Amino acid sequence: MSILELDLSALFVVAIILIWFTIAYQFVLTIFGFINFVRSLRERRAVDANFPNLPDCTILIPAHNEAKVIRATVEAMCRLEYPNSLLRIIVINDGSSDETREIVQDIAARDSRVALFDIPEGEGGKGKSRALNLGLGCVETELVAIYDADNTPNTNALRYLAAQLVLHPELGAVIGKFRTVNKSATLLTRFINLETLSFQSMLQAGRWQMHNIATLPGTNFVMRTSLIHELGGWDEEALTEDSELSIRIYERGSKIKYIPYAVTYEQEPQEWRIWIKQRMRWVRGNNYVVAKFWKELPNFKSKRMAFDLLYTLSLYYIFFAAVVFSDLLFIVSAANLVSMNLPGPYTLVWGLAFLLFMVELLLAISYDDEDSLGNAAMLVVMYFTYCQLWIYIVIKAWYQDFVKKEKRVWVKTIRFETPSE
Repeated sequence: MSILELDLSALFVVAIILIWFTIAYQFVLTIFGFINFVRSLRERRAVDANFPNLPDCTILIPAHNEAKVIRATVEAMCRLEYPNSLLRIIVINDGSSDETREIVQDIAARDSRVALFDIPEGEGGKGKSRALNLGLGCVETELVAIYDADNTPNTNALRYLAAQLVLHPELGAVIGKFRTVNKSATLLTRFINLETLSFQSMLQAGRWQMHNIATLPGTNFVMRTSLIHELGGWDEEALTEDSELSIRIYERGSKIKYIPYAVTYEQEPQEWRIWIKQRMRWVRGNNYVVAKFWKELPNFKSKRMAFDLLYTLSLYYIFFAAVVFSDLLFIVSAANLVSMNLPGPYTLVWGLAFLLFMVELLLAISYDDEDSLGNAAMLVVMYFTYCQLWIYIVIKAWYQDFVKKEKRVWVKTIRFETPSE
C-alpha cells in the first residue's frame, strides 16, 4: 500500500521516451564517431604522403593575467612544425596586472615570430571576444588560428589544421581535438577528462561524419581570415563566442571540419567552485545563442542542419530534463509513492538505458585509449555525482538569465601551475 498514490503513468512514459531518444541518438553519434576515427587514420596517412604547400598563418592568443601558463604556451607555439617565414604568433595582452607582458616580451626578444599586442587602456577587460576583435586588426595573413593561453599543442597540430583548408576550399574553419593536461590532478579533472573526450567523439567526430557539421571550440582551430572579416568578427555579447560564430559560419554557407589528429593539451579546473563558474558561463552563453538564433533556424536551407543545431543548442536542457526525470521517478518509485497503471518491465528498461549510456561512453573514450576498468568505474561514479551537478548549474543559469535578467559578464577561468603529462 503506497503512502500517496499518484498516477504518473503518462509522465513515466514521457520520461522513458525522452531518455531513450537522447541515449539512442548519442549512440548513433558514437558509432559515426568510430567511423570518423577509422577514416581519420587513413586521411592522416594520405595527407602525410602528399602534404600541400601551407599558406601564411597568424596565431592569436588572448591573455589576461596568464603568467602561470603563458610561457609554456608561447614556447609550444614556437615549436610548431610550420614554416618559420609563414608563421606569426601574437599574444593579446588584455590588461594583465601580473607578469604576462614581461614573459611574452622575453620570448619575443629571442624569436622574431612572437609579438605582443597590448590592448589600449580602457578598451580591454571586456572578455575574449573583445580581445580577439582588437587583435584581429594585426592579422595580415591568409589564415588565423586561435589558441587559449593555457594550450600546448602537439608540434604537428597547426600544420594538419591548415592543410585541410588548403585541400578543401568549401571549409571555412577546421578544428582539432583538445586533451586534459592535468587529468590526474584531482577527481574533478578525471571527470572532466572523460567528459571532454566523450563529447568530442560524439558531438564533434560523430556529427561531422553524420551531418558534416562541427562546432568551433574555444581553442585549437584555424579559419580563413577573409571569412572572419566577412562575418564582422566575434560577437562581443556572447560568452560562448565559439558556438555563436559557428552558426554564422553555417548561415554563410561554409563548413567546419573536425580533425581528431590535430591535438592540443589544455588545463582544466581543479576546484569545484572554479568549475561551476566556468560551466555557468557556458550555459548562460548558450542561453544567449539560443535566444539570438532561435527564430532563424527554421529558415535554414538545410533542415537536417537546422535539426542538428537545434539539438546541440538544446543539449544542456535535454540532458537536464532527462536527469531530472530519471532522479524524480527513481526517488518516488523507491519510496513507493507512485502507482503505475501501465504494465511492463520498466526496471529492466531503465537498467538497459543506463547500461547503454555507459557502453557508449566507454566506446567514445576508447578512441583515445582511455577505456580502462578504472575509468569504467569512474564513469559510474561520474553519473551519480558530476552529472547531477548540471541540474544546479542549468537551473541557476536559467534563473539569472530569465528571472533576474542579470548582465552577462565574462569570468576568466583561474589557472594552476601544473606539470605536463
